[in-house]
Amino acid sequence: MSYTHNNHQRIQVHIGLMWLILISVSLFSRSFLPIDETRYVTVAWNMYLNHNFLVPFLNGETYSHKPPLLFWLMNLGWAIFGVNDWWPRLFPSIFALAAVLMTQNIASRLWPERPQIGYVASLILLSSGMWAVFTTATMFDMVVAFFTVWGALGLLIAWEGRIVKGWTYVALAIAGGLLAKGPTILLQILPLALLAPWWMPSGNGRQHLRRWYLSLLLAVIVGALILLAWAIPAGIYGGPKYQHEIFWGQTADRMVKSFAHRRPIYWYLPMLPMMLFPWLFAFPVWRAFAKLTNAINELGVRFCLAWFFPVLVAFSFISGKQPHYLLPIIPAFALLTARGWDALTSVSWIEKALPALIGVGIGALLLGLPSYNQHHYLASWLANIPVWPGATLIIGSVFLMLGIGSDKTQYVQRVSLLGLLAICILYLGVIRSAGAAYDMRNISHYLKGLQDQNIPLANVGKYHGQFNFVGRLLKSPEEVNEGQIDAWFVQNPEGRVLMYFDKTRPLGSVVPDYQQPYRALVAGVLTESQWHAWAKQPHIPLSLEVDANE
Repeated sequence: MSYTHNNHQRIQVHIGLMWLILISVSLFSRSFLPIDETRYVTVAWNMYLNHNFLVPFLNGETYSHKPPLLFWLMNLGWAIFGVNDWWPRLFPSIFALAAVLMTQNIASRLWPERPQIGYVASLILLSSGMWAVFTTATMFDMVVAFFTVWGALGLLIAWEGRIVKGWTYVALAIAGGLLAKGPTILLQILPLALLAPWWMPSGNGRQHLRRWYLSLLLAVIVGALILLAWAIPAGIYGGPKYQHEIFWGQTADRMVKSFAHRRPIYWYLPMLPMMLFPWLFAFPVWRAFAKLTNAINELGVRFCLAWFFPVLVAFSFISGKQPHYLLPIIPAFALLTARGWDALTSVSWIEKALPALIGVGIGALLLGLPSYNQHHYLASWLANIPVWPGATLIIGSVFLMLGIGSDKTQYVQRVSLLGLLAICILYLGVIRSAGAAYDMRNISHYLKGLQDQNIPLANVGKYHGQFNFVGRLLKSPEEVNEGQIDAWFVQNPEGRVLMYFDKTRPLGSVVPDYQQPYRALVAGVLTESQWHAWAKQPHIPLSLEVDANE
């Protein structure tokens, strides 16, 4: 492909088609996944029901784990289109596409003489495993990634001399990130801004560092003031406990001693191949990285290094770790890879073979999972994975990678299609095979029917709101522990309890009113008599729903 401004529209159509395939397959193949997506959409549903857009609520209590921007965006779409399931899953993908296009813009500013870098970076970004998955995830991380890229673009614009526009972008990006997920946006943007003396070329830009840092401070203050415009009245309304959580508990406490996802300092390193699949399995990518050593003094290379590595190191030292916490630095990886790629001339046959072998290996794994699960139980739904996902990935990998020549552009296009194929198979072949285990619609609608009959509902263990929005419940089931069930039935003899069973404490001979797979467990809705019949059976302590991701 010739990289000129005349084919810019063709490039955007290519990127748009890949994005459209991703969102179409995701919307068709799955509903909201428990527990995170179902919880967040339920918090937004509570906002809608209560017409209270100041303080989020879950199960009748203030929800302090996240700021309100995601919930506001859901309600904005519902105000325009009516309450629906598709909008909360669509709008994160709009942020994802906008971030991809802004990444192209950043590439054009960093390497104006190399217009192909933006196109290659877009392919790498859009087809990277974690970015592709979170493009349609109803979670906060893609929104944070968008604001991070916007902030990075603002820093470049400010460096170019358009001070007001650039720092306005940075201030709004900080404000948006704070309202989306709290202070994590500062860890994403500030290292890049603070390292400006390193990535700025020598010359006029370095003569104004004092003004640069004063402008950065002002941008942070403006962003914080926008956050406080919500947080102060929300804290007053939510009460002392909510004030503590939003101003301290969800920031310093999480960084120093996370209540969940505590992992060793090196944890992100072995996760990177999965997060950046399939690119770290392509030999030319590593050759592209090696080429960067000859360009280490370039503005663009240093800019991206200052964007990527400080964040990776900082999040490694934070106790709580999840792969998607690094989502905002994947654009920097894509830009660095694309710059190194530009220095390559061709690819060899063995470099084409490795991605194909990886695809074949994953396909073989999918073929073997049902048989493996028979002897080493993981989850019952794994037995439902059909043959076609594994076979399609095997055939597709061989066809995509071995049927091309040595052209480096065609190679990067094929590897991006391989990544897209793998994600589509994940949705259509694996997640759909999970059926009710990760689809809360049937059980949620059943619970809604009970609630419409004014039948009291209780959830044994911690309830995460996983059924409220999907079933359009008007009230959450009451949380009880196993020792409280008898007393609860005394007060609610016609009620139902929702319980979760695993292979150590199965339902046995008890046939509940309703049951279905639930993740790796079985969810059952029991009457009082069914509860007593089950409780008389010998078993070890009940497998309650564990605390979930936040």
